[in-house]
Amino acid sequence: MGQEPRMLPPSPNWYCSRCSDAVPGGLFGFAARTSVFLVRVGPGADVIPGTSPFRVIGELVGHTERVSGFTFCHHPGQYNLCATSSDDGTVKIWDVETKTVVTEHALHQHTISALHWSPLVKDLLVSGDEKGVVFCYWLNRNDSQHLFIEPRTIFCLTCSPHHEDLVAIGYKDGIVVIIDISKKGEVIHRLRGHDDEIHSIAWCPLPGEDCLSINQGENSEELEIPNGKVIAQTPVKKGCYLATGSKDQTIRIWSCSRGRGVMTLKLPFLKRRGGGIDPTVKERLWLTLHWPKGQPTQLVSSCFGGELLLWDLTQSWRRKYTLFSASSEGQNHSRIVFNLCSLQTEDDKQLLLSTSMDRDVKCWDMATLECCWTLPSLGGFAYSLAFSPVDTGCLAIGAGDGMIRIWNTFSIKNNYDVKIFWQGVKSKVTALCWHPTKEGCLAFGTDDGKVGLYDTYSNKPPQISSTYHKKTVYSLAWGPPVPSMTLGGEGDRPSLTLYSCGGEGIVLQHNPWKLSGEAFDINKLIRDTNSIKYKLPVHTEISWKADGKIMALGNEDGSIEIFKVPNLKLICTIQQHHKLVNTISWHHEYGSQPELSYLMASGSNNAVIYVHNLQTVIESNPESPVTITEPYRSLSGHTAKVTSLAWSPHHDGRLISASYDGTAQVWDTLQEEPLCNFRGHRGRLLCIAWSPLDPDCIYSGADDFCVYKWLTSMQEHSRPPQGKKSIELEKKRLSQPKPKPKKKKKPILRVPVKQELCNGNEEESIKESLGPVENGVSDQETEEEAREPELPCGVTSAVSKEPVICTPASLGFEKSKVTINNKVTLLKKEAPKEKPEALIKKRKARSMLPLSTSLDHRSKEELHQDCLVLATAKHSREPKEDMSADLEQRFHLGLFTDRATLYRMIEVEGKGHLENGHPELFHQLMLWKGDLKGVLQTAAERGELTDNLVAMAPVAGYHVWVWAVEAFAKQLCFQDQYVKAASHLLSIHKVYDAVELLKSNHFYREAIAIAKARLRPEDPILKDLYLSWGAILEKDGHYALAAKCYLGATSAYDAAKVLAKKGDVASLRTAAELASIVGENELSATLALRCAQELLLARNWVGAQEALQLHESLKGQRLVFCLLELLSKHLEEKQLSEGKSSSSSYNAWPAGSERPFVERVTAVWKSAFSLDSPEQYQAAFQQLQDIKYPSATSNTPSKQLLLHICHDLTLAVLSQQVASWDEAVEGLLRAVIRSYNSGNFTIMQEVHSAFLPEGCDHLRDKLGDHQSPTTPAFKSLEAFFIYGRLYEFWWSLSGPCPESSVWVRAAHRRTTSVEQSQQLDNVSPEETDPKASQPEPSRTLELDLRLTEEGEQMLNACKELFSEKHAGLQNAQRTIAEVQETLAEMIRQHQKSQLCKSTANGPDKNEPEQEAEQSLSSPQNQCKEEKNEPVSLPELTKRITEANERIAKFPESIKTWPFPDVLECCLILLHIGSQYSGFVTQEMQQQAQELLQKYDSTKVYKRHYQTLCM
Repeated sequence: MGQEPRMLPPSPNWYCSRCSDAVPGGLFGFAARTSVFLVRVGPGADVIPGTSPFRVIGELVGHTERVSGFTFCHHPGQYNLCATSSDDGTVKIWDVETKTVVTEHALHQHTISALHWSPLVKDLLVSGDEKGVVFCYWLNRNDSQHLFIEPRTIFCLTCSPHHEDLVAIGYKDGIVVIIDISKKGEVIHRLRGHDDEIHSIAWCPLPGEDCLSINQGENSEELEIPNGKVIAQTPVKKGCYLATGSKDQTIRIWSCSRGRGVMTLKLPFLKRRGGGIDPTVKERLWLTLHWPKGQPTQLVSSCFGGELLLWDLTQSWRRKYTLFSASSEGQNHSRIVFNLCSLQTEDDKQLLLSTSMDRDVKCWDMATLECCWTLPSLGGFAYSLAFSPVDTGCLAIGAGDGMIRIWNTFSIKNNYDVKIFWQGVKSKVTALCWHPTKEGCLAFGTDDGKVGLYDTYSNKPPQISSTYHKKTVYSLAWGPPVPSMTLGGEGDRPSLTLYSCGGEGIVLQHNPWKLSGEAFDINKLIRDTNSIKYKLPVHTEISWKADGKIMALGNEDGSIEIFKVPNLKLICTIQQHHKLVNTISWHHEYGSQPELSYLMASGSNNAVIYVHNLQTVIESNPESPVTITEPYRSLSGHTAKVTSLAWSPHHDGRLISASYDGTAQVWDTLQEEPLCNFRGHRGRLLCIAWSPLDPDCIYSGADDFCVYKWLTSMQEHSRPPQGKKSIELEKKRLSQPKPKPKKKKKPILRVPVKQELCNGNEEESIKESLGPVENGVSDQETEEEAREPELPCGVTSAVSKEPVICTPASLGFEKSKVTINNKVTLLKKEAPKEKPEALIKKRKARSMLPLSTSLDHRSKEELHQDCLVLATAKHSREPKEDMSADLEQRFHLGLFTDRATLYRMIEVEGKGHLENGHPELFHQLMLWKGDLKGVLQTAAERGELTDNLVAMAPVAGYHVWVWAVEAFAKQLCFQDQYVKAASHLLSIHKVYDAVELLKSNHFYREAIAIAKARLRPEDPILKDLYLSWGAILEKDGHYALAAKCYLGATSAYDAAKVLAKKGDVASLRTAAELASIVGENELSATLALRCAQELLLARNWVGAQEALQLHESLKGQRLVFCLLELLSKHLEEKQLSEGKSSSSSYNAWPAGSERPFVERVTAVWKSAFSLDSPEQYQAAFQQLQDIKYPSATSNTPSKQLLLHICHDLTLAVLSQQVASWDEAVEGLLRAVIRSYNSGNFTIMQEVHSAFLPEGCDHLRDKLGDHQSPTTPAFKSLEAFFIYGRLYEFWWSLSGPCPESSVWVRAAHRRTTSVEQSQQLDNVSPEETDPKASQPEPSRTLELDLRLTEEGEQMLNACKELFSEKHAGLQNAQRTIAEVQETLAEMIRQHQKSQLCKSTANGPDKNEPEQEAEQSLSSPQNQCKEEKNEPVSLPELTKRITEANERIAKFPESIKTWPFPDVLECCLILLHIGSQYSGFVTQEMQQQAQELLQKYDSTKVYKRHYQTLCM
């Protein structure tokens, strides 16, 4: 395996006639999405011998839409030039060496479909578009020519290699024309024969027509004479053959001298061998051609299923071909091939490169027709990466093209050994997770909610879980089974089950032995075990600790819950992120510090990564859940949401993060330090994985369709870009395909109409229109705090409501448009507005019996006949047949005869009404007749029920009325009149049906109004309505209304939580007040504290105190904030703080700056908080002492550091007030150690001056007994105090006016200019910038300095720093740290050497040793002669054992409290003694030298010591 960077690029674009090309020397390029990727092939690729000789070397970035054409300049000396055409309407010319645009043109008005660089004219580019327009563009003279040959869609064009003016063009309808561009595009030949799209045109590589022995009469066609004129033969004196490939499944060879076809080759139907594609997918044919250089009798073509054929053209009567890779199975493409191009490498190998729908780029050796290598590519976003814990080096990649790829990253011969799995997937693969122990068992999740298991060692389809998620699968994890009915008893339980978290917020447990069984929703167990009454949060992430005993769930509200097996008891809730949690990662269990396995890193839609140390919580196993609001470490630097995290398996506490800001960042979490930043992607990062074998190697995937393998040691940046750099990165990403705007009228339709032309990336092009995807989720530009799966979570409701909500708006818009366009006309029409209404009123009502009325208005004779017929009917005693026939004809007489005849009349009239489109009149007639039931049935069947009909329904009886109302309600639902339908259901007392109808159509407000009015207050339906509406409002970001819903459902806890989701000060304060009102005291206190901390960041001290007033339990925090405010003000007055006082809002507390600081603090506490009795002090102390903050690092933010220091100082002051001096000393010491660890010397000195203005003597007096348990703590505090004063003394000597110091007095004496000795640089690893930033100027007027009494006292006190015990302990600790570092480096070097051995000729042997030397011996740690000393493993083991034994012998009191570095203090005193004689006594100097010689075994200080002793 080579250690060079690598990448899986996006798939070459589909359905383009020329999207790849190559030039001699080994440079190949292919268009993928909006870019062109360049690949170096052959010896120039500079890969490790024995591996595939190619490398992706770069990308041409500049187009904003799909690249539709790519061609190199094939003129010697200009191989560095190439051209691209794009759907953005431009043609760009590039220099591939600089990867920049040389020039461009946007002459085409329509989509460009073909492009070619003339092989004879070195600056001529010819391009054609879908409307048939051809442009010739001469690069050097910036000139162009517009040609319009045929009003047809151009599919391909190729310039002649033998005549500089001839261009062959193929059209969509099968026509091929040869034009002469020197004669304004005059058609030389129009070649007819194909009857479908022309996909490819290839000119014969040799001029003339003697190279093929073709019978001139065979396959000949009549000479085409364009425009009725005979074309002279002068332009093509010798003629040339031309080959065309078409969708009609034929290849035709044409003679240019005669303008007719001379040979037709029909594609053979080959039996498919293997094939890696779904047989149910029908794909169109693409027939591409390549005529090899210097081989006129051979032609390469593609075939139906991805096979390549080499046709033998020597004997035209025989259709003879050879199949590429005929001997080896599975080497061919599995789907249609789009482009072929030849390449001659530097070692003169003739290669053929092909791109295909199977997303592979293949390289073929033309001598053997065998496949040399394959470059796989991605057709979708890279959503997920996972290394197999069993089969080391197997990287699973889940992508948006519906395929899973298994990349054997440690394959020796093939750098891109990729196996593809597609069966049963059929959707974007958004999550992957390998089984921890079972070989080849890979779990996958998709964006349609599917969970499945693949056996990667077999060709079987995957097992699919019968339980689907309703939305995208966010994450998968293997963990121990938790109790559930579905898994049965202990005997038939697997040791590990599969957990999946979906976009709907549910975590399911799947039994891998029985995926057909129902999966178990673990929320049920969580609710039962923990007796939870409030709404459970929406889960977005699941992660199991490596030992399988602890499960972490990340939630949409930003909280993380920690559960303990077997019953998932909630032991801890982390309230840190406050936005949707995207990723959780537990630190590995192996390493030099096992306690690090309790570290859990998490990333969310906030840009900050938090690391929590859960050791205390997990080991203490609290009875009730603990809430954590302070992180162990905070990692700030990203500028957008964090999508993925992974701990390094090779280091302790090293983390890699992927972010939407387009970068991946490596962190040293223990020091909160950014180490290196990768910026190679052009999209937003979605996944990250650390190589299991190479500590320097990381894999990352993004929405740019790429997976990169990169090395941390090769990155030039150390942290994510901020400010301008970030903007540049954003511009880089914006050059990706832009989402095309969707029409608002059809929000549900997401599929593009032109599937075939959508840049070849199938479903992913659909997803692109929705924006880049996070964990299978489209992220809207507003970036709400929701991980939206296929569509944003709230969209479904919006879509269903749209007819009701959006119609008024759209009507208003239309109306305003009309008003603008026709102002005058409208004014004229507005005056007589009421006239039409008056006319309607006067209009005569439509007749109910129009046919009868019309018959009564016939001629007089007819009317007389009516009278006779009627008289006969009325008075004849015996009915006659002719009379009844007369009555049937004269149905209108039914009005005057019997009922049966009347019914017949009504029937005829009714039919007439229906035929004329007046069903309401028909209904009235039936009503007159008394057949109301029939009327209702007819109207219901025809969907013509009206309010009037339903109002009359009770006439037909109660049951008919109920039935009619139900039928009318259904009809109204079809007409989207849900509210009216519900009202009608209420009229028949179907309250539940009415409420359900409104709820299912998202009319929650109306549903709640009805339910509240008509149902019992305790009815569960009401609560369900509130919760359902609340959940939807929460997803849409309407938090205040959602809170009202939860309050209505008596879920006050959820109401407070949802109010706090926005995270701003006002929301947090309201949420805290609400929680306080409803009795959720713990939540109220947490929210109030969060609110105060937000105000603290804005330096709004008044607001912070007001927020803390909300809860009594926060009184202790009020004291901390008060002390912090006073200290900040004190620092600002001394101009030491970073912030400016102008932006701060301070409380109006009495200043009293003349008093000591501690007295000022207690005075304010007494006046502002009425704190004056020991009991009150003790109560406040109890509140605060349980809060534990993590230790500080040099990267801890200053505001956070000050808050933590003030917490310790508050405890110290409270202890002093109740005369608990032990706690006072410990609190002060913790504050000092915090500032020391953070490297903030200034703060440390301010703490000393404010809280120990007279030194530590008064504390010693208060402690009294020297054998007190606090004595070691006091000794440390005193030592740090002296340490600080020692540095101040040293710096005062180095300053420009040392005589003004309190430590020394001066007597001037003239002397020649003496250059002062150089100050110590880099005294110790602990030293920070302030200590080393004091230059020592040379002086012409030298001073005779004498110590003052205070100076002598201070230097004498330095003896306290010469603690032999602490020197011995620190020496042992340094030894252990160095040995651990050496061991880790040895392991890394061993792994590298193993990898090097696995290759035939690896890198230079000396490289690992050189790297080891560099890492093991930095210049300041070891002398040159010691660099090459080998250290054996037994020697290291012996060293660490001895050091541990030495540490064990020290008393716990010494080990508990840190102490200033003893050897560092020795060095400073020796330095002062050497510079200023008489300042340091000989005895002290002797003691310092002895300590250095005795305890500097690690040689950290040896160089400095030697310098001083010279």
